[in-house]
Amino acid sequence: MNSVLNKNLDVSFEGIHDHTGYLFSFAKSLAAAVNSSPYKELTEDIVATSGFAFRMWVAADLCPSATSIWSFDHQKPWVENGGLLCGYVGRYWGQDEIEEEKQQEAINLIKDSIDRGIPAVCWDIGMPEWGLINGYNEEEQIFYTLTTTCKKETMPYNLLGKREIPILSVLTITGKTEKEQEKTAMDTIKLALSHLEGEEWCENVKGIEAYPELIAHFNEKFNAEASWNLEYYLGNYGGLKYYAWRYFEKHGFPELAECYKAVYKAWEEAYRLKASEDITKPEVREGINKELLTAYKAEQQGMDLMKSYIKVNA
Repeated sequence: MNSVLNKNLDVSFEGIHDHTGYLFSFAKSLAAAVNSSPYKELTEDIVATSGFAFRMWVAADLCPSATSIWSFDHQKPWVENGGLLCGYVGRYWGQDEIEEEKQQEAINLIKDSIDRGIPAVCWDIGMPEWGLINGYNEEEQIFYTLTTTCKKETMPYNLLGKREIPILSVLTITGKTEKEQEKTAMDTIKLALSHLEGEEWCENVKGIEAYPELIAHFNEKFNAEASWNLEYYLGNYGGLKYYAWRYFEKHGFPELAECYKAVYKAWEEAYRLKASEDITKPEVREGINKELLTAYKAEQQGMDLMKSYIKVNA
């Protein structure tokens, strides 16, 4: 048994850039976990180096959960691309026979991480998205949790992986590698291009093709009842583009930085229009589409640059 009986880390999302308030919950939780670790210098970079700054999916019905449906087992290698070492436990649909075994493995992983002073990134701890487990009470058999909406709650150990969407996924940060920055950057570009070209498993429209699909929902597919869903998509992906721009700006890729600054600024303006104007007005939707089209073209230019960098460094 762990020698610590009660531990609750002082964790927050302070300092994690989320200008829309809709930043993808896994990316936001991951950045906060890194920021609480001895490796906090990687906090901003990890959203890009893990590939999440470049992921885009759009469900036909604009279901917001589309952003959270992906191959969870890729978390460990994707995050480790950024120079971190991770622990991971997952249990998914159709794996009832290993449910108790994986739950106990995950509980141990979480407690070990908290004992090292780093919260764990977990699925469905207070709402059916990603959040942080930042403490535990062994006597009461409860976890202390923090959602990306900054809500602090508790959750019994035995509910881990058995809540609203009953699958288990727990990622912890266990260390840092000596991976060189140049290697990380090239691997990040390859991972980004893989996402944008739609290589990731998904049943929804994905990658760069998410742009025309989302634009269509402001045109011929427009449904006023999906107003919040549209805002969620704009805020989610717009928030992620900031990290793509910042990564390339910081690490010596001025042309890619210029492209992604344009991408980010266009998404930012599209979100502002949606959040502050009447979306039922055709001129407002036209303005949003104009911004999305600008971002679409800029990100296509970014893809061409990525391919040239990969070719040169092959």
